[in-house]
Amino acid sequence: MNEPLVSIITPVYNAEKFLEDTIKSIIKQSYENWELILVDDCSKDSSSDIIKEYKKNDDRIKYIKLEKNSGASISRNTGIKNAKGRFIAFVDSDDLWEETKLEKQVEYMLKNDIGFSFTSYRYMRENGEKTNKVAKAPFKIDYEGLLKNTIIGCSTVLIDRNIVGDFEMPIVKRGQDTATWLKILRSEKYAYGIEEALVNYRIVGNSLSSNKMKALKRTWNTYRNVEGLSLFKSVYVFCFYVCNAIKKRL
Repeated sequence: MNEPLVSIITPVYNAEKFLEDTIKSIIKQSYENWELILVDDCSKDSSSDIIKEYKKNDDRIKYIKLEKNSGASISRNTGIKNAKGRFIAFVDSDDLWEETKLEKQVEYMLKNDIGFSFTSYRYMRENGEKTNKVAKAPFKIDYEGLLKNTIIGCSTVLIDRNIVGDFEMPIVKRGQDTATWLKILRSEKYAYGIEEALVNYRIVGNSLSSNKMKALKRTWNTYRNVEGLSLFKSVYVFCFYVCNAIKKRL
């Protein structure tokens, strides 16, 4: 195929409730040259059975099971190490892609020689009902901008390894995605946003992301313990982060 291969990485842990819908949204992509690497972090439900059933009918679907429960960072890094694609994408096991997500994003990046892009995303209720609320991607964002506004949704990201090079996520319990984008933006000047909402982000009642206090703690930990910012700088950018987080949810 002339289309470059996209490796899509999904960490899976007890995801049986929504996993099938997520896989279907990948299979429906108008861009067909992809591999979906599902990394099972020792799920105790039927997640592995769901993956294996889809794998039977589509050899683009890959299944990896970790030997022990290790968390999202190691799951995603395992996927990255096994990825064959020029492009790396991520999708969480409860999020959904619009059918043209990869087609539009890959075309945009190739046309403009971009190494790191992301899209707007629409909030979706737990039952799959789309809302009118959209987290709008800016045209571009740099390292300092991302410190103040964690607008990049993990399931929206696409990275061209021919430009960015090899990378991996830091081994932290929470916030490894934002920490990764910050790390990449130390060398890449900008991440470029696509205004169209090409991803549907599911709000699940008991998810880490739905707990605002945990999100605040996670971001503060990224500033202080991952990025190593001073107390003054951390307080400064944290104020911007809180304001932008409020705006995003209004």
